Amino acid sequence: MTINWFKYAAPATFYELAGRMIPWFGWGALLLIVGGLYWGFFQTPEILSDQKQYYKILYVHVGAAWMSMWLYIMIVVWGLIGLIFNTRLSFMMASATAPLGVIFTFVTLWTGAFWGKTSWGTWWDWDPRMTSELVLLFLYIGYIGLQSAIDDSRRSDRASALLALVGLVLIPVIFWSINCPDPNQCAALHQQSSMENVESNIRFAWLITALG
Repeated sequence: MTINWFKYAAPATFYELAGRMIPWFGWGALLLIVGGLYWGFFQTPEILSDQKQYYKILYVHVGAAWMSMWLYIMIVVWGLIGLIFNTRLSFMMASATAPLGVIFTFVTLWTGAFWGKTSWGTWWDWDPRMTSELVLLFLYIGYIGLQSAIDDSRRSDRASALLALVGLVLIPVIFWSINCPDPNQCAALHQQSSMENVESNIRFAWLITALG
């Protein structure tokens, strides 16, 4: 039996399917998040003794940072699908993703500021990583604001999709700034992102939380 996947491009049909799947995905995400945070806070070794328990804020910070970038990429993907195939559902998915992006980006900035204050004595430093993440927050807010400012839904969908597409250049900037090989030219406070240098227990907690 062949499944007609194109019928799910219609919002009414998709909503029916999504309504049945939301409880499963919701409980699955909750279990992963709770499991990852439990593993991070209670099952990881007491390393970084000079920083006491402050480093455990990274279990929230790292997952939120990954999601802040991943959600923006998803907005661009949905926007491109909408622009190319003129599917209303694609624009609706992009619009629904934007508020989540605001939340995760704000959590990234807040936990990063808390980590910086406890570790280096400053809430904020205008290095490329922090600044680019702040710009990403403004992009999310601008995306939502542009949609609200244009009354015609089709025009607002296309305009916001184009804005998201232009802002996509920020994602590799964020990734490069945290993985820059020369710290003198990049972030002043933010350490490099390297999964290879992270203990396996900590890496496991990060991945589980991010999957949630």
